[in-house]
Formats: sequence, structure tokens, C-alpha cells
Amino acid sequence: MISDEQLLQARFSNLEDSLVEEMMAKGKIIEAEANDVLMQAGQPIRSTMLLIDGRIKIYREDDQGNEFLMYYLEPGSACAFSIMCAMSDELSQITAVAETEVTMLAIPFADTASWMTKYRSWDAFILRNYRKRFEELLLTLDHIAFRSMDERLVFYLRRKVQAEGPELNISHQEIARDLNTAREVVSRLLKKLEQRGALSLERNKVIVKNVEQLV
Repeated sequence: MISDEQLLQARFSNLEDSLVEEMMAKGKIIEAEANDVLMQAGQPIRSTMLLIDGRIKIYREDDQGNEFLMYYLEPGSACAFSIMCAMSDELSQITAVAETEVTMLAIPFADTASWMTKYRSWDAFILRNYRKRFEELLLTLDHIAFRSMDERLVFYLRRKVQAEGPELNISHQEIARDLNTAREVVSRLLKKLEQRGALSLERNKVIVKNVEQLV
């Protein structure tokens, strides 16, 4: 059976072995169930969370409870926005929810802050995460600002398929919440895609048959 350290080395293969050993020594393995809230907006951030397995949704929420989906975290990554808040000693500006069962490594921020100068690979890892999340956020904003709702839905489904595969266990209401629109709008657009043969709809499930037909 693969050990936590071996899995960590596999997920973060660009980090030095000595850094991985220090991560295991100073960090704590945390497991969470799907739908668990892992980080809440307005709360202080004391640890750097490295995702070892599973998938996490990062979003912002307004005063009315409307959600703005920012991006997903995949294994081998960290949440750049939470690290930025921790570095500035600010409260979290985002909420993180486990989309699946997840395994994380929580490391006190006091330790990870010192690694920026101690380990070149850690500095490069953080910069890569900043760049990737910023690019994902820009892409999301572009679709919100310049695309119609049907184009936003296609973009959303493509991103979900890339992360989860063609069978998406999600309801129309959940999609509407992520896109900040009405369930009726999502249902109508999904029905149009089903009629084109791009996907099929089941109760609380969307099965994408042909990604290329998602246009």
C-alpha cells in the first residue's frame, strides 16, 4: 500500500525530497467528505493547504448568497488566493468546498513562509500556482463579461468533463448556482444540447456523449 509520503512525492514531484520530508514532518494529513466546507470567507488562514487527492471548488459569495465560481483545485496544487491572504495576515476572501472526498496536507503558514527562501522549488511551485489560478480566473471573467449564457454553460461543462469525466453527478440547480442564473434557464439550455445529441440527462446527472458537439 502506498504511503502518504510516497503519494505526496508523486503529486508534488517537482519538489526536493528534503522539502517533502519536512512537509510530512511539520504538516498534518486531513481527510474530508464531499460537500465539507474547508475554508470559509471571513475566517483567518493559519495553514497552507496542499491537495493530495480529490477536487475542491473555490468560490466567492455575495451578501445575498449568490456564488461566483472561481476555479477548481486538482491534486498537486494549492490555493493561491488563500496563500496570498495568509501572507498579508488577512481574512480569507474565498470559500473552499470539497466536491469529492479529499485528502490534504495542512502545514502551518509560519513554516511555508520560510520555505520561499530556503527551497527554490517551493518558490517556483507557488509562482506556478499564482499564474495558473490567475489565468483561470481571467478565463472565467471573460466568459461572464463577453459570452452568452449558452456559451458559459458549454465552457462550464467542458471544464467539468476535463476534471471529472463524461458522467457528471450534478443537478440543474447546482449548475445554475455555479453560473449564478435560474434553474429554468439551465434546464432549457441543457435540453437543447440533449436534442443535438451532445449529452443525455438523467435525474441529478448529466452524461456528456460528445465534447466536440458542446457548441
